[in-house]
Amino acid sequence: MPLTIDPESIIQAVRDQVGLTLAERTRAATRKRDGSWVTQVDLDIQHGLQSWLERHYPETGFLGEEMSPEHQQAALAEDRPVWVLDPLDGTSNFRMGLPAYATSLALLKHGQPVFGVVHDPCRNETFSAQRGAGAQLNGAPLKLAPDDTPPLREALAGVDFKRLPKALATRLANTPPYASQRSIGSIALDWCWVAAGRFAVYVHGRQNLWDYAAGQLILSEAGGCLATLTGPASDTLDLRPRSAVCAASPDLMREWQAWLSLVSPP
Repeated sequence: MPLTIDPESIIQAVRDQVGLTLAERTRAATRKRDGSWVTQVDLDIQHGLQSWLERHYPETGFLGEEMSPEHQQAALAEDRPVWVLDPLDGTSNFRMGLPAYATSLALLKHGQPVFGVVHDPCRNETFSAQRGAGAQLNGAPLKLAPDDTPPLREALAGVDFKRLPKALATRLANTPPYASQRSIGSIALDWCWVAAGRFAVYVHGRQNLWDYAAGQLILSEAGGCLATLTGPASDTLDLRPRSAVCAASPDLMREWQAWLSLVSPP
C-alpha cells in the first residue's frame, strides 16, 4: 500500500518537539569523534521525533545525524521510505547563542526526497515542500520570481569558504563576482534562504545527506536551481557528501556556474 502522510501534523510535531526541547535544555555541548559538537538538545529532538514518527508511520525507516554510520547505512539500505533528520543544524551557532539554527526533516522514497520541512525556531519560520506540490513558508506559498532576481554582480551570496576547494575559495575572496556574501552556519537555512530570495546565489563545498535533503526539495519546489561543483545534482540521494551550487533563477544559475567553472574542483 502506498505511504500516505499528513504534512500538517508532521510540521506541527516538528515545531512542538523543537519548542519543548529548547525550553527545557541548556546549551552545554560535547565533542563527537569527528570533532563536531553535539548537545543534549540534538539528542532529545532526534529521540522525540524518531519516537513520534515510529508511532505514526511504523512502515517507514529512520536515519538521524546522531546515529552511528553503521545504523545510518542500514536505514538507507532498507526497501522502504525513510525519514532523514538533522535535529539541530547549526549546533555551533546554538551553543554560542547565535540565533541561526534549524531542525531539518525529509522523507525519501527510493532515494528521492518527496517531503521536507525545515523549522527555524529563532524566527518562528517553517519552510516545507512536497514533491510536485510547491513550497511554503509558514503555510503561505513560496515561489521565486525569476524576473526579480539581480544579475550576479548585484547579488547577495551565501558562501561557506571553509569547505570549498582552496583555489576556488581564494578566487572568491580576492575577486568575488557578487556584491556581497554571508555565511550563517546552517546549511538547511542556507537552502531555504535561497528559496525565499534572501540569497540570490549559494555555494558550499561539502554537505551531508541530513544537511540538504529537505532544503534541496524546498528550493526546487520554490523554483530555484541547483547543481554541484562537478555537474548536475542527482535526484537520488545517498550518504556520500557532496557540494552545492544554487541560484534563484535559471539565468543567474548560468552566470554563476560559468564563473565557478573557471576554477575546476580537484
